[in-house]
Amino acid sequence: MTAGVLLSGCNSDQISLATNAKANQPVPPKLIAAMAEKDMDLQSPILVRLFKQEAELEVWKQTRSGKFALLKTYPICRWSGDLGPKVREGDRQAPEGFYSINPSQMNPQSAYYLSFNTGYPNAFDKALGRTGSQLMVHGDCSSRGCYAMTDEQIAEIYSLGRESFFGGQKAFQLQAYPFKMTPVNMARHRNNPNMPFWKMIKEGYDHFEVTRQEPKVDFCEKKYVFDAAKPADAKRDPVFDASAKCPAYVIPEEIAEAVRGKQAKDETEYARLVAKGTPVARMNTGIDGGMNKVFAAKIPEGSTGLSESAEGTTLQMLAMAKAPGTIPGHVNPPKPNLDSVASAPATQEEPVVAVSAPATTRVAAAAPAEKAQEKSSGGGFFSNLGRKMGLGTADTTATTPPPQATASVAPAQTSVTPPTAASRLKAAVTRFVPGHDKSKDSAKDAPKPTVAAKPAEPAKPDTRLAATRPALKPSVSDGAGEATQIMGAAPVVQSNSFDSRFGAVK
Repeated sequence: MTAGVLLSGCNSDQISLATNAKANQPVPPKLIAAMAEKDMDLQSPILVRLFKQEAELEVWKQTRSGKFALLKTYPICRWSGDLGPKVREGDRQAPEGFYSINPSQMNPQSAYYLSFNTGYPNAFDKALGRTGSQLMVHGDCSSRGCYAMTDEQIAEIYSLGRESFFGGQKAFQLQAYPFKMTPVNMARHRNNPNMPFWKMIKEGYDHFEVTRQEPKVDFCEKKYVFDAAKPADAKRDPVFDASAKCPAYVIPEEIAEAVRGKQAKDETEYARLVAKGTPVARMNTGIDGGMNKVFAAKIPEGSTGLSESAEGTTLQMLAMAKAPGTIPGHVNPPKPNLDSVASAPATQEEPVVAVSAPATTRVAAAAPAEKAQEKSSGGGFFSNLGRKMGLGTADTTATTPPPQATASVAPAQTSVTPPTAASRLKAAVTRFVPGHDKSKDSAKDAPKPTVAAKPAEPAKPDTRLAATRPALKPSVSDGAGEATQIMGAAPVVQSNSFDSRFGAVK
């Protein structure tokens, strides 16, 4: 009965919470044990914080003391755009600011396994004329303005939100930031044109930090207002309008004093860091979004992009650790936008793809879906990624015995060099070298085997990635097959309609 009352205002998609297996997965026992250790109830309220630069999603939960405590931090698999708020439809920006998530925004039938709508644009965004729609937190590790997790992660986060609604929480707050609002990060980004906006939302960040309570959010005069209350002599609560003049309000003194203390401490540290010469972060690097290093370490040629990077040795160490969920084969790691590199010579990856050119014909079956998922995806990258992960004939080429592999490369070079006396003498001498393969020598001259051997080396890490997928995928099954989930999710993202993008059953 309680669940029925809570969901009475939701649409038919949310009513299906009662029958949708994915949306009703239980909270994992390990997470329930963590709640018990932290004095939390299963159905107590939650609060979510997102950080682009750190590529992390935090789930906070209310303890029996009434304050919020951090329950778990989830690495974000993919976010797109740049540091900064979303401004217009199609800019690929993941939103920043404060948003409210109610049961009607939970989508149990998402094409991206499970999802919930961030609620962008809020009243502040609308007052500034900002546009955009259906900005989600979802699975599938694919982002075009969203925060994408793995399917296993979103299933867990979704279950925590569901239980909080069943416990009586009408909506949970989502706080999205460019980075953790620390003095060192503010100093590093001090020249960024988004700094006035970031300072404004930092005030809400500070309110939560000092109170460990969900800050009350209002808007007036095209700005955020946090924890506003009516003045002592007022007869009713103030009424806020994002585009209108601010009404008379006060901030409770105990909160205001604590926030002032924190801000004074932060400003002192900020000034010290600037005077010390803290380097300014590079702006507009042309990289599309970011990815947590845990995932970047698992992907061939993976990169953290605009998220916090790691040393090469660290990524190598992380490559041996277990990933927090299934990484889809179509994942598109951060890389420069195509527009920003169109004029630059594309010789870095082309030779690798050119070697296995015949393989692109068979890998091309997956290319349309991948291009529809990410506007910035390049055919060369996905052909290369498909070859390395064992898709199409690229893997066959890599695992073919050396004589056949050299034969596929031979025509380009055999016709150029006619046999000479010197070459015949060289061939005769090499026959006496121990371990020399005469069959290779008859097909091509000595340098050819080294060309054929190169594609085989990257197969080692890719084999490990392919091996982890089957063990994790069975938990991601609900009606549709894996091919529908991986390749059929993104091509339908043309419309701005919630139903067309997220309402269809996989």
